[in-house]
Amino acid sequence: MDRVSATPGAADLLTLRLKNAGASIILTALACAIYGYAPHNEKQMTELFGSVGYSFIGSEFLVRAALGYMALLLVYLLVERNPGISKSLLCLRVAGRFVQAPSAVWRAGLSRPERIAVLTTLLKGFFGPMMVMSLMVFFMAALANGLAIARSGVVVTGFLTVFDRYGYWFLIQLILFVDVSIFTVGYLVELPSLRNEIRSVDPTLLGWTAALICYPPFNTVSGAILGSPVSDFPRFDDPTTHLSLNLALLTLMAIYASASVALGFKASNLTHRGIVARGPYAVIRHPAYVSKNLAWWIGSVPLVTEAFHQSMFGGLQAVASVAGWSMIYILRALTEEDHLRSVDGEYAAYATKVRYRFIPGVI
Repeated sequence: MDRVSATPGAADLLTLRLKNAGASIILTALACAIYGYAPHNEKQMTELFGSVGYSFIGSEFLVRAALGYMALLLVYLLVERNPGISKSLLCLRVAGRFVQAPSAVWRAGLSRPERIAVLTTLLKGFFGPMMVMSLMVFFMAALANGLAIARSGVVVTGFLTVFDRYGYWFLIQLILFVDVSIFTVGYLVELPSLRNEIRSVDPTLLGWTAALICYPPFNTVSGAILGSPVSDFPRFDDPTTHLSLNLALLTLMAIYASASVALGFKASNLTHRGIVARGPYAVIRHPAYVSKNLAWWIGSVPLVTEAFHQSMFGGLQAVASVAGWSMIYILRALTEEDHLRSVDGEYAAYATKVRYRFIPGVI
């Protein structure tokens, strides 16, 4: 649901509405098709979700979700009060011009609205299907573990046993579900009434690279280079240490999700949709990255320790891997700040008010 502020001129409003709807539906279908047929998503597309009474495979869910979203798009674009040329339609027009005369379009460049439309379309096309599918996966996992907790009974089974088998996974999946819910809406819904219209998309290759290498399929390359000595559920021999550190990890991930909640409808990567200074963003400028990395550091402790037990070199490699991933998120923070500062003075004013990027009182 997106729009570029432009007047339809002499064009018939109904024709414009239909063109906007058609362009948005075409691009939504194309994005879902690319995601669904991508080789790295094959397992997710064929995996069975649900229970005996109600089950579905990933591709079925993606198709149904896409049809539902396209239906909502159609309704909105046909009834909105002041239709302009949608970003989807503008992107298709740019693509059409490029197919007809690529050298001429390259030499002339794109206007600012055209550039925003193209980059927004690429951004939503990449992240939209991924977020929708991740949302479903996290929900189904949280539901399964929640039901398992109810069936097992904490009193009978024992708290630590239930925590290890189901409780940790229920909480982490629930936290991730909340986080992804916010970002899914942020990517798929862009409305003037929500004050989340995209003002700018990072135009730099460095900014896009720093963001995309954290997500599939690109993280397979970065993972192959840096390694991944982090456990999704770190295990510690001492029960008190095990419980304390994993509760700390869950707390950090809850802070991570709270940063998404604070962003609300403005949540999305690589975009400027207005500055948020509430919640954890009132303390430091990058609370999500800090809390996520601290959680990863806890998750890396058992594997890094084991690597040092095997050899000093292996241990140093594991530490370098964790440090390398942290550096990627520092790079993401810096490129995001460069982009936001380049658009207007709103971010500079926020940075003056919230002085520290990562650690209050330090840096």
